[in-house]
Amino acid sequence: MSGHGPATPLMARKATALKGEAHVPGDKSISHRSLILGALSVGETRIRGLLEGDDVLATADAMRAFGAEVSRSDDGEWSVHGVGTGGFTEPEDVIDCGNAGTGVRLIMGAMATTAITATFTGDASLRSRPMARITDPLAGFGTQAIGRAKGRLPMTVIGARDPIPVSYTLPVPSAQVKSAVLLAGLNAPGQTSVIEPEATRDHTERMLRGFGAELSVEDTKDGRVVILNGQPELKPQSIDVPRDPSSAAFPVCAALIVEGSDVLVPNIGLNPTRAGLFETLRDMGANLTYENLREESGEPVADLRARFSPDMQGIDVPPERAASMIDEYPVLSVVAANAKGTTMMRGVKELRVKESDRIDAMAVGLRANGIAVEDGEDWWSVVGDGPGSIKGGQQVKTHLDHRIAMSFLCLGMASTDGVTIDDASPIATSFPVFRTLMEQLGASFRAVNG
Repeated sequence: MSGHGPATPLMARKATALKGEAHVPGDKSISHRSLILGALSVGETRIRGLLEGDDVLATADAMRAFGAEVSRSDDGEWSVHGVGTGGFTEPEDVIDCGNAGTGVRLIMGAMATTAITATFTGDASLRSRPMARITDPLAGFGTQAIGRAKGRLPMTVIGARDPIPVSYTLPVPSAQVKSAVLLAGLNAPGQTSVIEPEATRDHTERMLRGFGAELSVEDTKDGRVVILNGQPELKPQSIDVPRDPSSAAFPVCAALIVEGSDVLVPNIGLNPTRAGLFETLRDMGANLTYENLREESGEPVADLRARFSPDMQGIDVPPERAASMIDEYPVLSVVAANAKGTTMMRGVKELRVKESDRIDAMAVGLRANGIAVEDGEDWWSVVGDGPGSIKGGQQVKTHLDHRIAMSFLCLGMASTDGVTIDDASPIATSFPVFRTLMEQLGASFRAVNG
């Protein structure tokens, strides 16, 4: 899985109206956590709606390697027979996490306080990403990590034989780091706490409670404090995974910028720590409505209806909203290019250490297609001239990044001459049915000879 096959260039032509229902895959964040917490429980956890993209399948394989029984039935339901907190066995081979940054970081946390050793690797993109942000706090438990320069994969993690609980303050907002520390705290005695000055997505806290862990959250002058009592016996669950708001972002944003579009995206998770993009789009004047608001598996859910919105205006996106929409800034920049005026995005330094440097990747590709972009270390701005103003016609580099790839395909749908990406294959990591789903709505793609 860590290899990468031949590139598959793909062109998105200018689209006519996008119409219909877009049934996007299950939430990736919740899918990863369902598998991991199911593996740390005693008994059988059943999961419906699991995202079956490459990233999540890599996590399923990893849980098997650590001793859990993980299987899929013919009707698409997944079963995880867990080994209990601290019950992971030592893998016989290297754990290959492919492109899954969330997966590898959460798995490192989950095994960090068990006296076993595991070696992790991934594809070229994942091997370039920093892991010290995870291994540094895990060292507080007594865990050791040996990797390449700058804390990169491949990396061997030696679990703490006699773990001690930690209290850790996040230096930058990161749900991955918070979650890794909490998962490590499961097999440490006493209380492990994480202080986050700025709230990040809280799927881990919600799911830990659902699995029976004792966990409390307090708002203090120093920020949000999450306290976990260690060494619980987690109870297996039956989980319905909401559909992924990060995947929903693409058909939603495409509908807003393609003339005549009207798209319904059902069953989307609207966790407040994940819904920043939709708030931002509505602030810009998008015709985006929530229908059938409800709660499923402890998460708020709604059907989203997105219609072509020719009067959207550029705005200053509140920096404090960044943590709730960090993965959606690339496609937001595409919407900004089709709005009127300047959209300013600040407090987004985290984008520089994702699957790619997403600020640079989007800035270069947008400029190549005639769009004015300025950027700094933790900010960028996009100037739009309204619908129909983008000529396009260029090929852009995706840097093996699925969200960069899908964002530029959405740009192509609203560009006079379309846009070509150098490689569509990374899209399978999170949204394997992207092309089929968008074509059913009315998008037009064409394979390009490399």
